[in-house]
Amino acid sequence: MKRGILLINLGTPDAPDTASVRRYLREFLADRRVISLPVVLRYLILYAFILPFRPRKSAHAYQAIWTKEGSPLLVHSRNLVVKLQTLLGNEYQVVLGMRYGKPSLVDAVKQLSDCEHLTILPLYPQYASAATGSSIEETLKLLAPKTIQPSLTIIRDFHRHPAFINAQSAIIKPYLDGHDFLLFSFHGIPQQHLKDAGCQTMCRQSCPSSQNNPVSCYRAQCFTTSELLAQTLGLTSEQYGVAFQSRLGKTPWITPYTDNVLPELVDRGVKRLAIACPSFVADCLETLEEIGMRAQQQWKSLGGETLTLIPCVNDNPQWIKGILDICGIPAIKTSESPWVS
Repeated sequence: MKRGILLINLGTPDAPDTASVRRYLREFLADRRVISLPVVLRYLILYAFILPFRPRKSAHAYQAIWTKEGSPLLVHSRNLVVKLQTLLGNEYQVVLGMRYGKPSLVDAVKQLSDCEHLTILPLYPQYASAATGSSIEETLKLLAPKTIQPSLTIIRDFHRHPAFINAQSAIIKPYLDGHDFLLFSFHGIPQQHLKDAGCQTMCRQSCPSSQNNPVSCYRAQCFTTSELLAQTLGLTSEQYGVAFQSRLGKTPWITPYTDNVLPELVDRGVKRLAIACPSFVADCLETLEEIGMRAQQQWKSLGGETLTLIPCVNDNPQWIKGILDICGIPAIKTSESPWVS
């Protein structure tokens, strides 16, 4: 029986130019799960206030991180697929689909049309409607017309899965020496998204653990990921913190904001800061440019000495093994693959 694994990430423009970024943002921000407003108001904001201005600014940011191979997000994601496919062999078919942009989910689902069992793995550790929910919804829409439906396994989130925690911890650990503090910077979401998901407090205070909050609370899942990473790394509560980045527009997003936390850390005497971004499994615009460049500049302007961006799990060998564990695939003999040690 042919088994398929569909890896889904958010997406990236085709090129770091204004036209390509505009096409990407048009598709991305038109999603009702991303901007959760009535359709008329959503399109008014998109076409009147965002698309005329933001694509040019974002294109400059993409140009700063673009490589000879292309978008870092796409490069890391494709490398991950190649290494997983090599490890699993002919019994499995591993395909990448981007929720927005290319390679599209439409093409990815077509490639998996002969699979009798399909595992859908959105590559977002914590569940958010705007990312995970949208990816799952769109995939199921594309599968719906099939005469013969595959059996499905859907991985909703893996924010506390030991395979992810251990892989991310292994990457973070070498960076701890020589730094005063570790900041976990997660992608933010509008507070309204939490309210829509049933978190009525809208997280005015820190969520100590997702065990005590609705399982759909993205912010609580982020705190749980941070706690588990800190425990694995042997950090005390004084040695790490949590913040949220990438807010868009003037509506309230979940706090604390990363750019507001940096001056607070300087005031506390932190000089050498390390930042990990465990809501991303592949380095991308939000990690490389927003943290690695802009936050770096802010940190130095505040009087900080060094700010080190810790890489995401990307196509790290331990993460490749971790995906098998998350998907419930039996362990593969490591001697059969050059990618897993």
